Amino acid sequence: QVQLVESGGGLVQAGGSLSLSCAASGGTFSSYAVGWFRQAPGKEREFVAVISRRGGSKYYADSVKGRFTISRDNAKNTVYLQMNSLKPEDTAVYYCAVFHSPGYALPTDYYRGEKYDYWGQGTQVTVSS
Repeated sequence: QVQLVESGGGLVQAGGSLSLSCAASGGTFSSYAVGWFRQAPGKEREFVAVISRRGGSKYYADSVKGRFTISRDNAKNTVYLQMNSLKPEDTAVYYCAVFHSPGYALPTDYYRGEKYDYWGQGTQVTVSS
């Protein structure tokens, strides 16, 4: 059983930056790939970014590519999402999630929420125009 706690959300003006953290406990963190997803009001949950168990592979949604950066520190059991050049359309609840990853490479279905075994409670990000 893995517990995930997100933090770092808040209110920011368009063009600003926020850094989200996802702290994990209760499992062997380095055996899990970690993803970030978001859900805006009235919209479906969408994939944002993912990082492999050792951080060697990262993928991003097209909508955030070049603006968001995912990273991890396995010694601290924490994954980060640095969000720059924020837009009002980035407003959503952001969730981190993990799935057990036996290999070092990410599977091709990393963007599917159903792939993930454990989820955090989410943190609100609001970008004002």
